[in-house]
Amino acid sequence: MVLSKLRTYGELVMFSHTLFSIPFGLIAMFLAADGLPSPWITLWTLIALVSARTAANALNRVVDKDIDALNPRTAGRHFPKGLVKTSEVLLFILVCLGLLVLSAFMLNPVCVVLLPVPLFIFFVYSFTKRFTWACHIILGMACGGAPVGAWIAVTGNITWVSLILGTIVMFWVAGFDIIYGAQDVDFDREEGLYSIPSVFGVKKALIVSAVFHFLCVLLLIYVGFLARLGWIYAAGVAIGTCLLFYEHRIVSPTNLKNVTIASYSVNQVVSTVLLVFTTADIFILR
Repeated sequence: MVLSKLRTYGELVMFSHTLFSIPFGLIAMFLAADGLPSPWITLWTLIALVSARTAANALNRVVDKDIDALNPRTAGRHFPKGLVKTSEVLLFILVCLGLLVLSAFMLNPVCVVLLPVPLFIFFVYSFTKRFTWACHIILGMACGGAPVGAWIAVTGNITWVSLILGTIVMFWVAGFDIIYGAQDVDFDREEGLYSIPSVFGVKKALIVSAVFHFLCVLLLIYVGFLARLGWIYAAGVAIGTCLLFYEHRIVSPTNLKNVTIASYSVNQVVSTVLLVFTTADIFILR
């Protein structure tokens, strides 16, 4: 019973998709510490990253449950099928937020002072598709908080490198979320929901997505110079760039059948590659 419940909630918040922003949080943590931080900082940073991401996803599911029920693509999700109760999920969110707050206090005062910032972004994002096409960018900002927060957890301050890492994640996530949103363009228009594809059309949206990912690659190269990373990191960026290029090759305005592969599967590999190669660079070449 307990295992079944845990599996249900893991599916609800798409726990497998932690391979998106959390690897960048780990990259920031290793860069900030110039290696491995203390076990205490590592533990509470991981708790903060996982609990923040889980709470944000669960909140989004609660806010969007009525929309999900109307959309044929999402009608099979947990809320429309009655597999979870709103009260249970709200309690789950409170537990995750409690862990996030606790982790901030366990790390340093700066984390505590800045805690309202990610909480505000998490809350606002869940409603953005109702009033702005910039919802993809705000989602990117929410995910981009992972490396910035991890950096603060280690050092107690914000640096230019941490902000660039956050911006990389923002452009990266916004780019593939635009691709993902292209499959709902007709539904969004019918329901009066906002997204870059629904407002500007799929063709222009895919161009914006490609521009975002191009900027992401440029900033990855820039971070390599700022953080004095070596050839292993450069190889990882090169592989990641090829994967992003492939992502944009398999979708087009007239062919959206590979949207899920392009926006989810490929990008899980991108973040994993960057984590592995950056970590190897830090621990081997320094």
